[in-house]
Amino acid sequence: MYISKKACNSEVNMLQVLERRRIELVSQGIDIINLSIGTPDLPPADHVLQAVSKASLDPQNYRYTVVDPPALTDAVQAWYKKRYDVEISGEEMLSLYGTQEGFAHIFHALCEPGDIVIAGTPGYPVFFYGPHFAGAEVFCTPLLPENGYLVDFDSIPSDIAKKARVIVVCYPSNPHGAIADRCFYERLVTFAKQYDITVIHENAYSELVFDGPAGGSFLATPGAKDVGIEFNSLSKSYNLTGLRISFAVGNKHIIETFRKMRSNIDYGLSSLDHAAAIAALSGPQNILEQNRDTYRQRRNAFCAALAKNGWTVPATPASMFTWFPVPVKNKTSEQFCMDLLEKTGVICVPGSSFGEGGEGWLRFALTQSAERLEEAAHRIGKYLK
Repeated sequence: MYISKKACNSEVNMLQVLERRRIELVSQGIDIINLSIGTPDLPPADHVLQAVSKASLDPQNYRYTVVDPPALTDAVQAWYKKRYDVEISGEEMLSLYGTQEGFAHIFHALCEPGDIVIAGTPGYPVFFYGPHFAGAEVFCTPLLPENGYLVDFDSIPSDIAKKARVIVVCYPSNPHGAIADRCFYERLVTFAKQYDITVIHENAYSELVFDGPAGGSFLATPGAKDVGIEFNSLSKSYNLTGLRISFAVGNKHIIETFRKMRSNIDYGLSSLDHAAAIAALSGPQNILEQNRDTYRQRRNAFCAALAKNGWTVPATPASMFTWFPVPVKNKTSEQFCMDLLEKTGVICVPGSSFGEGGEGWLRFALTQSAERLEEAAHRIGKYLK
């Protein structure tokens, strides 16, 4: 039986490795504090639960949807206008089964085999795997702490920029929780226009900015729609990771091309997803501030507890993650992560799983209560002594 080289050369996602080991340890009666995968432990808003519950009782909602219903398009348009002051037409929006699915497929619409995609490292794994599966090559540009983890456009060789088809950016960023300002996005648009590069911006964490001004949208930058699109997700903002709801919005030609391609591989989100999205976007928005306050408090509690237990760490300014350097010498991030799990029951994610630029770093998700995060910090402190 022949298996493709792409499949053979693909690695299992580290989150699955950690989850399998977590299940084994829990079955042995070991208390695990899981700070790996970024799935909220907070519930969706009641009105969203009620909307989904009601929709689930309608037999008509178990059929293919094929196209986005007008009510969903209207909800996204109204939300983008109110939240970011960005106008979105129906031709500039497409629903997706989560941002990860979008990144897995979008490069098939934008690249030919051998084309170059620019992506920052460390970055979310699908930023690299998506282009790889489409046959494109990835030029990894370092995202450095001394540069605020922002893409340094001047460091990208001009010959690479001239050949590149796409640049992937993500702010607030995963895994490092960095924030980009208006000046950065203006520079991004200028760079994209100069080299005729399409921009794909992930904006899944705009509602989880803890320090400074509220998160914004790449599309609010003048000229942004001329060069790219943005993926926005309800997963983290509205605690709906399990329903897999996100949107591609922006450049009309890109959206239409992507829509046409996906029409051959997908028949649309379920009507239950539509009900959840419409209720979340159109209903009361107080859950956004509640989530933000909760994660901010957890970040503060976790960082303070780690410092109290002998590990002084930076305070990540956004997202639902913290990003810290490995606190010991002579261990890779993966070695530290696995050893920490086995000896303390605390699970984090090694920075190496986010690309070559992530080695030497660790990501902890703020998906446990402040009390459990403080317990995790206590265990880590004992481990480091």
